[in-house]
Amino acid sequence: MIITKVIMNHVRMRLREPFHTSFGTIQDKDIAVIEVIDEKGNSGWGESVALPDPTYTEETFKTNWHILEDYLIPLLLNREISHPDEVGVIFSPIRRNYMAKAAIEGAVWDLYAKRSDLSLSDALGGTRKSIEAGISIGIQQSKEELFKKIEGYLEEGFKRIKIKIKPGMDVEIIKAVRERFPDVPLMADANSAYTLKDTDHLRKLDEFNLLMIEQPLGADDIINHAKLQKAIKTPICLDESIQSLDDVKKAVELGSCQIINIKIGRVGGLSSARDIHQYCKENGIAVWCGGMLEAGIGRAFNIALSSLENFTLPGDTAGSARYWEEDIINPEVVVVDGLIEVPSSIGIGYEPNRETIKKYTVNQTIYSK
Repeated sequence: MIITKVIMNHVRMRLREPFHTSFGTIQDKDIAVIEVIDEKGNSGWGESVALPDPTYTEETFKTNWHILEDYLIPLLLNREISHPDEVGVIFSPIRRNYMAKAAIEGAVWDLYAKRSDLSLSDALGGTRKSIEAGISIGIQQSKEELFKKIEGYLEEGFKRIKIKIKPGMDVEIIKAVRERFPDVPLMADANSAYTLKDTDHLRKLDEFNLLMIEQPLGADDIINHAKLQKAIKTPICLDESIQSLDDVKKAVELGSCQIINIKIGRVGGLSSARDIHQYCKENGIAVWCGGMLEAGIGRAFNIALSSLENFTLPGDTAGSARYWEEDIINPEVVVVDGLIEVPSSIGIGYEPNRETIKKYTVNQTIYSK
C-alpha cells in the first residue's frame, strides 16, 4: 500500500467533567484526528493522545502536530508499505516523540486491517471476544463524592476501580474506600508523585489489599522502583517509566515492577505495544491497557489491543459516555455488565463520524505530493 494523502483535523472536545490528577486538571482536550488515504482511495484513521501540557510526558498536542506535520508525514507520504511494522523503521531517524508516531502508525494499522479484510484485533493476533472494563477516578473534593462515584460505577458493572492519589490525599482515602468497599478490586495511581523517601509511608498501603500501586516514583526512576518494590508488598505497576521494549527489559531484570500498564501512545504505537505484550507474557509480567482520555478512535485501538491474550487485568477503557457528551465514532463504545465487546468488523470496528468530527474541528490540513 502507498499513502498518497494525509488529512489532519485539529479537533477540540470538552470532557463531561474535569479530570483531576496529581499533576493537574483537564477539561478540554485538543486531538489530532488523522486520516490516511492509499492509492486505491481506502482510508485508515488514527488519533493523537497527548495532553495539553508536558506534565505526563514531554509531549503535548502542539508538539505532536509539529512533529507530524514537519517530519513524520513527509517521511510516510508515497512510501510503499507492506505491513504497519515498517512504520517504526521509517520513523526511526526521529528520536522519541512516541505519541506523535503512534497517532499516524495507528491509522496505517487501521488501513492495513481493512485492506486485509481483517478486524484490527485479528490483525494484531487478539483472541478475546470481549474485554473487562475498569474505571479511573480522578481526585475528588471529598470522600463522600468519591464514594458516590464508586457506587455508581460498581452498579454499572465495572470490574476494577482505580483511584488517583497524591501526598496528603492517599492512605486515609484508600483506607476509607477499603472500609466502605471491602471486596472491590482496587488500585491506586500516583502519577510519579512520590520519592524513595516516602517508602515507609507507601508501605502503609500494604494492609489494604490493593491490586497494585501505579507509578509511585519518577518517570525515569526504574532503579528506585526496584528498591521500593523490595520494601513493600503491594505490586508496583509501571506506567510513565515504560516507553519502549528496552525499558520493559530493564524493569523486569531489575525487579522494578510486577505489572506493566501498556499505553499505545506512550510506547510509540501498536507494533511496540504488541511486542511489549509478548515479552511480558513470556516473562510472567501481567499487563493491562491504560487510558489517555481518548476519543472514540483512540478508544477503539485500546479495545483491539486489549483483546491480546496476556491482557489479564481490566484496563481503563470505559465507554464513550464516561467522558464525552457525544463521541466521534458510530456506534459509540458501550460497557455492558462490565464488558466491552471486541468488534469483529474490519479495521477498528467503529465508523468515524465525519459530521461530528467536522463539528468539533478547529482547523484541517491536507498533505499530499
